[in-house]
Amino acid sequence: MIHTEETTKETVSTLNGLIAILEDGKLGYTNAAEQVSSPAIKTDFLEYARERALFIVELQDEINKLGKSTDTAGGGPLGALHRAWIDIKSSFTSGDTEAIINACITGEEAAIEKYKMVLEEKDLPTGQIAIVSKQLNSIQNTLIKIKAKKLLS
Repeated sequence: MIHTEETTKETVSTLNGLIAILEDGKLGYTNAAEQVSSPAIKTDFLEYARERALFIVELQDEINKLGKSTDTAGGGPLGALHRAWIDIKSSFTSGDTEAIINACITGEEAAIEKYKMVLEEKDLPTGQIAIVSKQLNSIQNTLIKIKAKKLLS
């Protein structure tokens, strides 16, 4: 893929959108960890939040490699589409573990949908496709783990 100023701008916008989704997830898992009583689930949620933070750094590095700085204004159109985690916080006020797990499932399903959309519709360079695919795979695995917790709760 040849990087013109326009394609670079589109790539940065796409990656910033994914960063916004990851920020939502990081915040969502941090909030969830504060609300659950189970030490094991709390530990898992904090691990998922840390993973999202690492994913953010990976995508920011890709933006920096393109000679651009990361967007601090909210991630462009993709980020604006995804605010599932932000809306989820109200579910946490009850401290009900099942409700919190359901909210996390909703957040992960929304993130997966956006990641798939990026991979299907966007023309990212090969290296970035590999990173986004790896992150998507990890988020899908996290969703499977969270659904398993739901069955146990």
